[in-house]
Amino acid sequence: MLVKVGSRELELGGPHLTELRDSNDILNDFDALRQRISEDGYLLLRGFHGREQVMRARHAVLRKMDKLGKLDRDTLLEEGYMADGSKSLFMGGTNEDLPELLDVLNGEHVMGFFDRLLGEQSLTYHYKWLRAVGRGDYTGAHYDIVYMGRGTHNLYTVWSPLGDVDYAMGGLAICLGSHRFEDLKKSYGSKDSDRDGIGHYTDDPLVITNKYGGKWATTEFKAGDVLIFGMFLMHCSLENTTNQYRLSVDTRYQSSLEKIDERWSGKKPRGHFKDAASAAGSN
Repeated sequence: MLVKVGSRELELGGPHLTELRDSNDILNDFDALRQRISEDGYLLLRGFHGREQVMRARHAVLRKMDKLGKLDRDTLLEEGYMADGSKSLFMGGTNEDLPELLDVLNGEHVMGFFDRLLGEQSLTYHYKWLRAVGRGDYTGAHYDIVYMGRGTHNLYTVWSPLGDVDYAMGGLAICLGSHRFEDLKKSYGSKDSDRDGIGHYTDDPLVITNKYGGKWATTEFKAGDVLIFGMFLMHCSLENTTNQYRLSVDTRYQSSLEKIDERWSGKKPRGHFKDAASAAGSN
C-alpha cells in the first residue's frame, strides 16, 4: 500500500515506512511510560480521550466551520466535506468559543495523566493549535522546539485527531529515532522560528532518513487516540487525499514549575511575532 507522506509516496511495510506501536499495554505504569517515551520518542495511546467527548468537540468545530461557509451544504455536517473552493483552515488560539473542545484538552483526565507522567503538577498552554486540513495539504517535517523553544524543553505535544483518520485522510507520521539525531538537534533544533525566520525542515521525508538514518512510522487513528512526543521528535503529516477535512488539534503540556514560552500562554497569547499565520506547531 502506497501512502503519501509529505511530498513523497512511500510503501507501508516497505524499507522507509512502518507502523507506529501503541503503548496501551503499559497505560497505568508511569515508570514504564517514561521509559518508553525516552526510548521510542513517542507514546501512541488508543482511546485515551472518551470517544463521545471527542465527537462532541468535533461537532462544535464543524458547526463553526459551517457558519464560515467552509462545508458542503449538500452533505451531512458530521462528515466534514469541503465546500467548493474551500481550503485548509487554521483556527489556532485559546478557542474559548469552543468549550466542548476545551473540555477534552484541559480536562481532569489529561491533566492528571501529565501530573503523574511528570511527577509534579502540570499545566497546558492556553493557545491550542486547531486545524482543518483540506485536500492536497500536509505539514512538512519539523521539530516542535523551533516554534516553542523559549521555555522549558521538557515540553510535550499531544496530537489529537477530532474524528477517525485513515491513511487517505492523512494523520501524523514520525521519524523513529530522530530524538537522538544530535547533529540535527544542534543545527536545525537550535533555531527559533521568529528569530531566524525558519519553519519546516523539509517536505521530503527521505531527505532526513537518507542523511541521519531512522525510519518513518504512521498509523490510522480513531477519535480518542492521542500521539504524545517531545520537542525533538521529527514529524510530519500524510497528505489529505480526500474531499473531507481532517480535523486535529495540538496541545502542549509541561511542569508548572518550569519556564513557560510566554508566546503561547495567558488570556491573549501573543503567538509568533513575525507571522502569526505560520504558527505551525505539529501539523
